[in-house]
Amino acid sequence: MSEWLEVGSKAPAFSLVSDSGKKVKLSDYSGQPVVLYFYPKDDTPGCTKQACAFRDASKQMKDLGAVVLGVSPDSHDSHAKFRDKFSLNFPLLADLDHKLADEYGAWREKNMYGKKSMGIQRCTYLIAADGTIAKVWKKVSVDGHDSQVIEALQQLGRDT
Repeated sequence: MSEWLEVGSKAPAFSLVSDSGKKVKLSDYSGQPVVLYFYPKDDTPGCTKQACAFRDASKQMKDLGAVVLGVSPDSHDSHAKFRDKFSLNFPLLADLDHKLADEYGAWREKNMYGKKSMGIQRCTYLIAADGTIAKVWKKVSVDGHDSQVIEALQQLGRDT
C-alpha cells in the first residue's frame, strides 16, 4: 500500500486498456489537464452516481481543456457495459492488478462492518498540463464532487 501522491509531485505514467479496448496512456494527454478518478466498482450506487455526475459535467470540463479518466479494477468488458448503460462520455480504464491504484495511493485497507479488506479508496487527482499533481481529493464524497473539480480546473486556468 503506497502513500498518497502529494501536490507538486510528478504524476506516474501509465498505460491501461480502456472500455473501448484501446490502450490509453497519460502521455496521450500531455499539455492538458487530466481529471483522474479512482472508483471501487462499475455499476454500484456510489460509483454510478459519481460517473454520471462527471458525464453531466464533461462539457464544462472539456471547455476548461480537461479530460476525465475513470479507473477501477474491473475489466474493460465490465467498463464497456457500464459506459453503455449510463451513456458515459469519457474513458474508463481497467486496472486489473490495481498497480496504478497502488502507485497513486488509492489501493488501501478498508474496514466494512468490522471486516478488513484491500480495495479502491474513492479519490480524484487533478493533473496539470505539465504532468504534475495540482490537487488531490482523498476519500471523496460523491455529492458535489464534480463542482469541486470544476472549481479546481477554473483555478488551475487562472494560475497558468
